[in-house]
Amino acid sequence: MSNRNLLIKEIKELPDDKLHEVIDFVQFLKSESGKETWEIMKISEFSLAKEWNNPIDNKVWSNL
Repeated sequence: MSNRNLLIKEIKELPDDKLHEVIDFVQFLKSESGKETWEIMKISEFSLAKEWNNPIDNKVWSNL
């Protein structure tokens, strides 16, 4: 099954009250600022991983 077909299948199974979130996300991805933001997020994830992944924060956030 292609990614497109899988996405269509998942969307069809999604409750109507969640569809607006999917539409917003797709529009975000299609926008130029969305592409730039997405690239920045991917780059930032690697550079900030050592800040995010530490025993102290893991303990603090584990109860949420």
